Amino acid sequence: MTHVTDSPRTLLRTCPLCEAVCGLEITLDSDDRIASVRGDHADPFSKGFICPKGATLGHLDSDPDRLTAPMIRDRATDTWRTASWDEAFGVIRERLPQVSAAYGNQAVGLYLGNPNAHTVAGALYVPLLIRALATRSLFSASTADQMPKQVSSGLMFGDPLTVAVPDLDRTDYLLMLGANPLESNGSLCTAPDFPGRLKALRQRGGRFVVVDPRRTRTAKLADEHLFVRPGSDAYLLFGIVHTLFAEELVDVRVEVNGLDEVRAAAADFTPELVAGRTGVPAETIVRIARELAAAPTAAVYARIGTCTAEFGTLTQWLVDVVNVLTGNLDSPGGAMFATGAALGIVRSRPFRTARRGSRVRGLPEAMGELPVATLADEILTPGEGQIRAMVTVAGNPVLSAPSGARLDAAFAGLEFMVSVDRYLNETTRHADVILPPPRIAQSPHYDFALLNFAVHNYARYSRPLVPLGDGELSEAEVMARLALAVSGQEPQPGLDPLTVVDEIVIAGTLHKAGMADRRGELLGENTTEQRLDLMLRLGPYGEWASQPDEAAAEPDAADEWRGKLNLQVLLDNPHGLDLGPLRPRLPGVLRTASRKVELAPVQLLSDVTRLRERLSAQAPEMVLVGRRQLRSNNSWLHNVPPLVGGSNRCTLQINPADAARLGLNGHAVVKSAAGSLTVEVEPTDDIMPGVVSLPHGWGHEDSAQSVARAHAGVNANALTDDSLVDAPSGNAVFNGVPVTLTRA
Repeated sequence: MTHVTDSPRTLLRTCPLCEAVCGLEITLDSDDRIASVRGDHADPFSKGFICPKGATLGHLDSDPDRLTAPMIRDRATDTWRTASWDEAFGVIRERLPQVSAAYGNQAVGLYLGNPNAHTVAGALYVPLLIRALATRSLFSASTADQMPKQVSSGLMFGDPLTVAVPDLDRTDYLLMLGANPLESNGSLCTAPDFPGRLKALRQRGGRFVVVDPRRTRTAKLADEHLFVRPGSDAYLLFGIVHTLFAEELVDVRVEVNGLDEVRAAAADFTPELVAGRTGVPAETIVRIARELAAAPTAAVYARIGTCTAEFGTLTQWLVDVVNVLTGNLDSPGGAMFATGAALGIVRSRPFRTARRGSRVRGLPEAMGELPVATLADEILTPGEGQIRAMVTVAGNPVLSAPSGARLDAAFAGLEFMVSVDRYLNETTRHADVILPPPRIAQSPHYDFALLNFAVHNYARYSRPLVPLGDGELSEAEVMARLALAVSGQEPQPGLDPLTVVDEIVIAGTLHKAGMADRRGELLGENTTEQRLDLMLRLGPYGEWASQPDEAAAEPDAADEWRGKLNLQVLLDNPHGLDLGPLRPRLPGVLRTASRKVELAPVQLLSDVTRLRERLSAQAPEMVLVGRRQLRSNNSWLHNVPPLVGGSNRCTLQINPADAARLGLNGHAVVKSAAGSLTVEVEPTDDIMPGVVSLPHGWGHEDSAQSVARAHAGVNANALTDDSLVDAPSGNAVFNGVPVTLTRA
């Protein structure tokens, strides 16, 4: 039942579509539909910035192809019908436990997509589902994205969630590798209006250098752009490290272990030697090293183009090595650690990786999950522990994971599958049951994960704009009932499963904090809000904090709220709270056994041998890289009419000299070890010779989404090879994929 009002209303919420966490002003019409969206100029972090994706939130919220009720598939006819929630959960309760009983818990796999990082339900209730499944067959989009950064941070700082971000608003020099925030809005670096912050850096006299095989929109904004051969970023950074040691420019200002080991590891990677591998002249590498060392403040930042490469973890490690060696780690204007307001996971032991290997290929576990690059192996390879059923939550790995066609075939052979998703898409079409979350406007929002990577400390909470209708379930309720169903349990009469779960978590957290008698003080309209209130009160700014957040050297915006924060404070400040600039946090945030930064983890030094051996390898004639698009977001915004067409197209970018040499015009056939595609060619001087680029997330020719099907494009992951991974993290390799091209 729709909640009807007499007149339009303007309400506030945070945009949930990417990592920029922009504040929005949303006007609802008399039928509670989103009529318009503007940036919230009173938000102290985003200050009115909005991108095309946020501006079209209303189209996504009211998408006619969005599922509004549970769906059940008849396998005999491969047809779908709507069902009640009780029937849908009943099918899951009957079928999924049968798989576990017959083959063991490891026969059920769980895949988590990227949107889980942007929802309250993903943060608070996915752990409940993991416990209910009791399986170690866990996979997520993390190993197709940022796992190298989390592994390197975990090994260096003791916690994979302790990630250093550039202090954008105060730095004098920014070196950026493999990132395109003018299209992505930032990634593992939460910074609304990234373009404005980069322009401000230059306007205050700072210097901005971009290293990328494409002259991206971000590169065009920079003072200098350096073309680099895909996958060679670790060599470039090692050349910088070598120069810092050779010219005695090292200035370490934090306590570290392993300085001599890093010096020895860098000895072979002279600028002259790595220049041939990277395509960046030796004199340029030396100059960049000198500029980083001489700048009053500097930061190195690298993202998905470097993570999704063969040496992704080494590259991310070397980013922070350079930040340490130049005296810029944990220092204003350098690379710093945000202070999220809500109490997060408190790690008691130093991070470890590869505690176990995957069943088929022995690929390393990291953060409790296995590489998505081996998910198809685990489904298709017979034997004990073979995955025979899957649960997917807000993910479309058929389009987003490597060897997409192979994964598509693997899902088709499963005995049972359930998906939590708002769409019938390339992955969920294999499900037996689809459980759709409600409209975006009906969900609350707090960025539990992303605010830990913010370039300025900040907090904001948004209540649902529109109430749930009769018979509708919140996303949290869907997850709580799913957790019961996968373990074969029915809800107890008269007891709300969500409330039961939340009360257990609240009681356990209060007991651990020695505050069991304070349950009645928690605020909130429901137990989900009360959990947020508890996390804010126990967080670093909270009124129940055992150790209040570190005081700033100078008074800042956080002083007003330090020791006072709770849910009511956020409700009273709906535009968000300015919690001040980033502050030095070492050694407090370290979880290493030594309580020092581990500059030379054994696991990473051992991978340097592999890097050194690749120096002499013959480079492929042509390689494939991905491409960010401002009006796209992985695979799930291609059904929004205002966002498709124009520059948001699935084309193969190629240097004109390469196109002429190969006789390409119109369309080309692109082949790799994994497959082949025929795709429209787009010659452009913005890509270096020897490199071609396809955007990620397309390939909707068989989609049930009408707009996406009309602008289908091709699936770039038909070309990526799931046999190639970054060794320390198991992350998939999407950049630097060898390909051949012929005329179509």
